[in-house]
Amino acid sequence: MPSSHLNLTDQGFLLNSAEWNEDIAQTLADLNYIQLTDSHWEIISFIRHYYKQFKHLPNARVFTKALAKALGEDKGNSRYLHQLFPDGPLKTACKLAGLPKPPTCL
Repeated sequence: MPSSHLNLTDQGFLLNSAEWNEDIAQTLADLNYIQLTDSHWEIISFIRHYYKQFKHLPNARVFTKALAKALGEDKGNSRYLHQLFPDGPLKTACKLAGLPKPPTCL
């Protein structure tokens, strides 16, 4: 889907998360200069599941701890997450997952 057809906030978040699909995630990744790998998809899937289950987004610390619990310490740490999402793991993962901007992110 061309980026001109996406309804985004001024910070690049999808306005209607119900429109999200993997093609949109790919377009959002392209707009953010991220080449998605299986590792990225694992985090995107995790945050989408978290949001669906708890109906809110975690702060960065809770996000990292929940990832460590679900996927292991090697993936639930800030060094690993910053390698995948250099501009901020929680904010960028939420953006690519079609979720709202986390309230704790600037």
